[in-house]
Amino acid sequence: MTLLAETARQIDTRVAQAQAEGRAPSLVLGVVRDGTLVHVAPAGEHPRPAVDLQYRLGSISKTMTATLIMQLRDAGRLTVDDPLEEHLPGTGVGSLTLRQLLGHASGIQREPEGDWWERAAGVDLTTLLAGVSLDKIAYPPHATYHYSNLAYGLLGGLLERLTGTPWADLLNTRVLDPLGMRRTTYAATEPYARGYVVHPWHDTLREEPRTDTGAMAPAGQLWSTIEDLGRWAAFLADPDPSVLAAETLTEMCTPVVISDLEAWRHGHGLGLELLREGDRVFVGHGGSMPGYIASLAVHRPTRTAVVGFANSYGLRTGGLGALSRRLLTLVLDREPAPLTPWRPAATAPPAELAELTGRWWWMGTEIEVTADPAGDLHAGPIGAPDLRFVIEGPDRWRGRAGDQDGEILTVRRDERGRAVALDIATFVYTRTPDQEP
Repeated sequence: MTLLAETARQIDTRVAQAQAEGRAPSLVLGVVRDGTLVHVAPAGEHPRPAVDLQYRLGSISKTMTATLIMQLRDAGRLTVDDPLEEHLPGTGVGSLTLRQLLGHASGIQREPEGDWWERAAGVDLTTLLAGVSLDKIAYPPHATYHYSNLAYGLLGGLLERLTGTPWADLLNTRVLDPLGMRRTTYAATEPYARGYVVHPWHDTLREEPRTDTGAMAPAGQLWSTIEDLGRWAAFLADPDPSVLAAETLTEMCTPVVISDLEAWRHGHGLGLELLREGDRVFVGHGGSMPGYIASLAVHRPTRTAVVGFANSYGLRTGGLGALSRRLLTLVLDREPAPLTPWRPAATAPPAELAELTGRWWWMGTEIEVTADPAGDLHAGPIGAPDLRFVIEGPDRWRGRAGDQDGEILTVRRDERGRAVALDIATFVYTRTPDQEP
């Protein structure tokens, strides 16, 4: 799949404009569709961007740390509602739950003790934990959104203590290697873009240090390329089940906390940022380290994403994340995902299933029930049934999509065995609007 020439031209123009007006030495954005990096828009010459050129991921590293936590949850090693103390004892903030830490709802302070951790050499886990005490909880847990890098240092420590494996090794074995992300590394590996601060008055460059953040690495250490970040975006859109179950990734995209209570435009799931643009919700994360910014925005329903890097601390014209979301919206508006063509069924459903299809009524409201080739029932508005039910036993079905997910549908029959009503979570639908349930 490729982008239309006009869409690609507009993306290239907007990226070039952002680089020139934002004063980024090097800027690159990529568009991912259906698991493939379909377009790359480079701008700047210091250095010239390439798909294999490394930049720093910053806090996008947190999305991978969260994935490791959820892998252990799926393996039965922990639950997200476990207190931290259960797996990383002695921190002084052990009553906080993993869910709160993952979703930035723990109230714990933003940064660890000491110098600005992004610009200073990192400490080991023992030293980091020695500086964590009860007074590091700045807000009541789950009372409000409060972004915390320290929370992810603690989650990385939990991973190391629980598995006996350093965070970086665990990440390579369980995530990066299986997904073929061979240019995503702990430390910068040539070729990589040097990171800068651009002087605000005379546009000269000051190269920034490339620190090893030690025990805070799970919050922002990693380096990657536009090609590898595209692979990660594709995974977040449609996960490889050998790495993480699809339903687990969907759970990670469920809000833990909404940070913008007036407009509901921003929130956080389990390690993933949630941003609403109009009627769409994008998942992903931003990233920054001294000399670098990065962005990741994914629209999961259409498996479309925009990823990006720049090697300067910020853009004068606004954030890289905002640019990425504007470009993602451009792609989705101009190039909707192709529709799956309708195909006729090869055979009619069995009689016991066909008997349940058609129109049903409850309190003057009409719904339609259809059957698919897999033997599932679909129910909902005429022409667009949005509920799905799978069979669990004789005349018993379980909701698996829509607002009746998890609820029970049972078939009521008369004395002659004919289906006369459908009981959907106690709402009884009959064949005619005047029929008593």
